Amino acid sequence: MVLKVSKKYMILKWFAAAILFSALMLGAITWYLSIKLKPILTAEIQELVVKSTDSLYHIEFSSISTNVLTGISALEDVKISPDTNIYHKLINLKRAPNNLYKIKLKKLAVRNFHAYRMWRHKKLNIDLLLFDNPCVVMTNRQFDFNEDKLPQPKKSPYDYISKYLKELRIQTVEFKNASFKYVDNNAARPVIDSVANLNVTLKDWLIDAHSATDKSRLYLLKDVLINLNNYNFATPDSLYYLNLNHLDFSASSGKLNIKSFNLSPRYEEMKFADTAGNAKERYSIQMSNINLTGIDLPLYILKQELFAKEMNIANGTLSVLSNNAFPKKLTVKTGQDPHQLLQKLNGQLCIEKLNLSNVDISYAEFNPNSGHKGVITFEQTSGTVTNVTNVEKTKAKNPLMVADLTSYLMGSGKLEVNFKFNLNATDGAFSYSGVLSNMDGRTLNRMTKPLGMVRVNSGDIKKLEFNIDANDEQAKGKVRFAYNDLSVALLKRVKGEDRLVKQGLMSFLANALIMNSDNPNAAGVFVSAPVSYTRVKTASFFNFIWKTLFQGVKYSVGLTPEKEKKVKDQIAKFGKMKMDREERIKRRAARLKGNK
Repeated sequence: MVLKVSKKYMILKWFAAAILFSALMLGAITWYLSIKLKPILTAEIQELVVKSTDSLYHIEFSSISTNVLTGISALEDVKISPDTNIYHKLINLKRAPNNLYKIKLKKLAVRNFHAYRMWRHKKLNIDLLLFDNPCVVMTNRQFDFNEDKLPQPKKSPYDYISKYLKELRIQTVEFKNASFKYVDNNAARPVIDSVANLNVTLKDWLIDAHSATDKSRLYLLKDVLINLNNYNFATPDSLYYLNLNHLDFSASSGKLNIKSFNLSPRYEEMKFADTAGNAKERYSIQMSNINLTGIDLPLYILKQELFAKEMNIANGTLSVLSNNAFPKKLTVKTGQDPHQLLQKLNGQLCIEKLNLSNVDISYAEFNPNSGHKGVITFEQTSGTVTNVTNVEKTKAKNPLMVADLTSYLMGSGKLEVNFKFNLNATDGAFSYSGVLSNMDGRTLNRMTKPLGMVRVNSGDIKKLEFNIDANDEQAKGKVRFAYNDLSVALLKRVKGEDRLVKQGLMSFLANALIMNSDNPNAAGVFVSAPVSYTRVKTASFFNFIWKTLFQGVKYSVGLTPEKEKKVKDQIAKFGKMKMDREERIKRRAARLKGNK
């Protein structure tokens, strides 16, 4: 029995010794091969980069560590740089790319490079090429000879490596936590943008005899994946923070998704204008569920033109506040309407269709005369905007950007509006038409009381129709306003207090002499209002539209220039009567005093 146990022990001992010996031998072989392979691998990596990029790029690194058995290697202090002499030669040959890249990082890791397959079959296959925390600088200069260049190379990179390899394949190239700087060299002075915390994954990069003609590949890749998490940016004017949370993009699907986009003012509502030093409009934007489809990545890489078939924005808010207690900074705002600002963008943009869903829009003003803030809201705004572009070729085919929107004014009346913007018009021509229906006029008091010092006592809005043609200077068209039982009260602020009180006489005159309480009236006569409004050059696009429609509304309810003059004359008459009465009272009091 003891003999049997002893034999088993000896077998295990010899087995363990064999394993240890094998491990030592393998370790020694690995060490020996790695020492021998280091200069070979260094030379081959450097030559591969040069050959596969038509000598445009070269790679430098301070050291290389290699484990042949595990297939894991790492390069230290890596620099991938373009050769400027080669670049200028390629420009003369009309073969230079629009983009040049410089990459610098502490460590580049190669995992599973399958050394045996490379030696045996001349196929260099790498599972993962990891750029950890790289700094990438991309410089763009657009060349005419690249105008219609395809995302597949004209000359196959395989021609450069075929003497050494039958295949060069990297399953995944990963840029982890990259800082990215974009330099636009197409203007007199370079324009620089940068972003950090960027993750880029390149899938299945392949160089072989057929990959260059494979139309399912983009620059020899099967896919490009981009991820950006929690990007924060403080605007240069120190007034806003911009936050972009969770951006994902896939080149193969052409889809980009943004979980949320926020533009947040640094200061609360009433302090913002004080900080800005004038009645600067304060914007607050919160958007979620933003996505674009049909993005053409090669077009963007080649020409920095963002093309997308469709863009969707759902569940967002846009709030604008102007504090009129502060002086306005008067600047000419003609030429700054939406379609005109689109044409002034530095980059080229083309979105065939923009879909809006459930976006709340509000515009507010603080009126120092009333001491209150008035607000107008457009809630649950939905609809489409087509042909959002500043690309000349696209505008030549279709010069109109069209917006069809549905919203609820003050969360009550349904508003349907259509805008047509002429993208090629030198005078900023555009038109808008629409219908507001079924609304209680008292809902407007949130706006009319603080801003107009007018309270709507009653009013049933049946339908407000408008059709306006406008440009940088003038708006003309027609407004048809159908309503019943309209009555208002004119207000004034109590001195030293924030509350508003009714002006009895003025309210009586407004309702008795000016206002048409019904349209059409009891006799069935309907008053439609032609509109001709001259734009104030310092007025915004929104102000221009609002004042134009307000003119039509005023005329429809009877507040015409003729009636305004009549009321002023009547007020002057009442004023004279009041002064005469007070003078008679004084004279009577003087006579009574003299008689005593």
